[in-house]
Amino acid sequence: MSGRLWCVVPAAGRGTRVGGDIPKQYLPLGGKPLILHTLERLAAHPQVAGLMVVLGARDEHWPGAGELAGKPLLTCVGGAERCDSVLAGLRALPAAVTDAAFVLVHDAARPCVRTADIARLIELGIPAGGGLLGAPLRDTLKRAGDDGRSHDTEPRDHRWRAFTPQMFRRGELSAALLAASLAGVTVSDEAMAMERAGFAPLLVEGAEDNIKVTTAADFALAEFLLPRTQ
Repeated sequence: MSGRLWCVVPAAGRGTRVGGDIPKQYLPLGGKPLILHTLERLAAHPQVAGLMVVLGARDEHWPGAGELAGKPLLTCVGGAERCDSVLAGLRALPAAVTDAAFVLVHDAARPCVRTADIARLIELGIPAGGGLLGAPLRDTLKRAGDDGRSHDTEPRDHRWRAFTPQMFRRGELSAALLAASLAGVTVSDEAMAMERAGFAPLLVEGAEDNIKVTTAADFALAEFLLPRTQ
């Protein structure tokens, strides 16, 4: 596994904003489940050594595959929150993945991540001690009141949108996630946990078509983008 990284893919959520009885990650996208597109994109990357998919406790939809593109495809059971699932995935990684090894964490609902962006994150993030893909905020940002009206315009300088993959050392990220949990803080991504622990993750600009499929309308957009984001 020298020079290659394992990837943890949290997939224990249900994606309630899409609606329906089937979890979002198993809904069809271009003829196959959304999560399969994501896993195939990750497994095809030469610097990915294997995948750890974190499933819900009563997941009835996982097909049970043990490998993908000749690489190990392992599973474990996650927790109530995304951060709990990521921590469970980190703990379940093979023993050969040391605490000092860098690990990628990628959303199951981001099937359009570009191969070049993953490579760039690894290239720049490892010397920096960890980092994440993202993009500078380009839209004007408004602060809304409880009345649904715009009450202020926020500065967008130095503001970024956070994407995945995010990449940190297994031991440091595990400790940061555990510390946040013990403090009663639900972190929204891995970088937030690392920031709480005193780290300053490197922001690596990636393509903005690395969308997270969140609503029903996003499926059509993702299907359009998939063949254009290799």
